[in-house]
Amino acid sequence: MVQANEADTARRRPGGRAARVAARAAPLPDAMRPVRAGLSGGQYKPLADADVLRIHNAALDAIEQIGFADAPPSGVEILTGAGAILGDDGRIRMPRALVEDMLAVAAKDITLCGRDPRHDLHLSGSKVHFGTAGAAVHLVDCEKREYRESKVQDLYDAARITDHLDNVHFFQRCMVCRDIPDNFEMDMNTIYACCAGTSKHVGTSFVEPSHMAGAFELLHMIAGGEEQWRARPFVSNSNCFVVPPMKFATESCQVMEACIRGGMPVLLLSAGQAGATAPAPLATAIVQAVAECLAGVVYVNAMMPGHPAVFGTWPFVSDLRTGAMSGGSGEQALLSAGCAQMHHFYGLPGGAAAGMADAKLPDMQAGWEQAISNVMAGLAGLNMVYESVGMHASLLGFSMESLILGDDMLGQVLRCVRGIDVTEETIGIETMRSVCLDGPGHYLGHPQTLSVMQTEYIYPRVADRTSPKEWAENGRPDLLEQAILTKRRILDAPPAVHIDSETDAAIRARFKIHLPVTGS
Repeated sequence: MVQANEADTARRRPGGRAARVAARAAPLPDAMRPVRAGLSGGQYKPLADADVLRIHNAALDAIEQIGFADAPPSGVEILTGAGAILGDDGRIRMPRALVEDMLAVAAKDITLCGRDPRHDLHLSGSKVHFGTAGAAVHLVDCEKREYRESKVQDLYDAARITDHLDNVHFFQRCMVCRDIPDNFEMDMNTIYACCAGTSKHVGTSFVEPSHMAGAFELLHMIAGGEEQWRARPFVSNSNCFVVPPMKFATESCQVMEACIRGGMPVLLLSAGQAGATAPAPLATAIVQAVAECLAGVVYVNAMMPGHPAVFGTWPFVSDLRTGAMSGGSGEQALLSAGCAQMHHFYGLPGGAAAGMADAKLPDMQAGWEQAISNVMAGLAGLNMVYESVGMHASLLGFSMESLILGDDMLGQVLRCVRGIDVTEETIGIETMRSVCLDGPGHYLGHPQTLSVMQTEYIYPRVADRTSPKEWAENGRPDLLEQAILTKRRILDAPPAVHIDSETDAAIRARFKIHLPVTGS
């Protein structure tokens, strides 16, 4: 009996195994976690320094010599007022000196706010953040292995799932609400569904300039007033202000102007497709994207110097055999990594697309397509990696299960971005000496091993690392089945409240919100 009591005491004593296990299971402070938002990349450089300079000079030549068609009258006034030249052919050309002047006043360090400040994204240098994006018109139903049109409920569900994922740092609209035919209602419901589903930073786009007044009215209501909104704008505008090659998108430019006046950060998005709307050589595709985004830098800063803008070079790739987009290709990965180098060259916050799969389902093809481009973008130090999870069929379909599995993948990607910590503590051989000369000859259970279990290593939430024997004993779980179960567990739980009931009622009285009231 005494022996049993002594054994019980040993099990309960402070510093015992149970206490150590509990301590390791406790959440770590963000600064101690093995991966987190804003880790610095930049280790991978597909372009030599001389190549970066050549691309820069070629882009300036294109801006000055080719110029841009179809600027709206307001844009012509803004740009020519700053020193751009309107030619007899109707194209706006920008002297090199003008581009350099606008680069000098452009915002270099910006913060994209979350509703919850712990989700703020600090964009500077080579800090890396991963998130969703896209305009998929289909939801991938993995349980039925079919595609169907995406709905506003799907967008809200994707936002809710993202709110639970540590390695997906922001939520940009990833699906179009195909069940809402009215464009104004679709824009308002897109904002609502995203903001109701997550407290992370939200990105979206708008169909028409006339919708902007309503959009800001809705955002002010969610924020608690215009002053609160302007202090912490938690939604950014993904703005396709150019139609490649080298044309302004008239209505999108007008939307961009309204966003700037309303205090909304903008993503200057150039999305040419190499071999179709951008040159086929990868280097020249980057030249065109850089030229178009530099024109956006001039546009924004001529209107409001220092307004927060992300340099959004998003050149895509064509399969030149068919002309179809190939988002999961190695060439796409190279383009996104090369664009990151150009962002660093200008010292501007930058974003590009990675993680897109041509695969139709979350299968092995999707795995390699998503992982290769995300790793390369992260190692290149891309500030904002858009479309990094969930996107299939070259951006036509979005999968909830792929979003969940992608969180595991991004954890591993971020661990690669973080690299290897070499310090006096990690490089010293005292532990080796004690284990080899005085100890058991292995490091299992050693205090050093236990001390780095959480801080040095990351563990998947859904992926399976069991032995074949354990896997069989556990019922041979399938990875996609586990993702489906995770999805159901998140969506079946009561949703977090990101818009209080009083504000929600006021919003519903003012706008036609298609989502049911929570709990109804």
